[in-house]
Amino acid sequence: MPKRRLRELSIVQNPSNSEEAYSEQQTGIRSSNVPETLDEPTEIQSYLGIIARNANVLPINYESWHQMSDSNKNQALNNIKERFALEISDAYIKKALGKKWRDHKSNLKKEYFKKDISLEQKLRNVLPGMLRYQ
Repeated sequence: MPKRRLRELSIVQNPSNSEEAYSEQQTGIRSSNVPETLDEPTEIQSYLGIIARNANVLPINYESWHQMSDSNKNQALNNIKERFALEISDAYIKKALGKKWRDHKSNLKKEYFKKDISLEQKLRNVLPGMLRYQ
């Protein structure tokens, strides 16, 4: 089998054009004149988290998201639709909202649930914004 011949880089790539392309590419990536604002998907996800943490809209006393009443879910969905003009399905929004609600409930349980505390002590340590019966 014959050996392959090594080629010089100048034959494969023109150095003058490559420098221009590289500088244009870097300017596009690291441009400082692009404003750093939240894009709409990030803003929607943030708002879903706010709604999921609101105990008046989505209470945490349900065992699972599927047991929560549809009126609560629809109220949350209406709050979201009032704020955003969405082109995605209601089922997708409810699914994302359910995930945020479960994550919030899990974080609360991880931080505040202690088995060895009496009921009276638990009722004294109710978080601000939470309903007492939850």
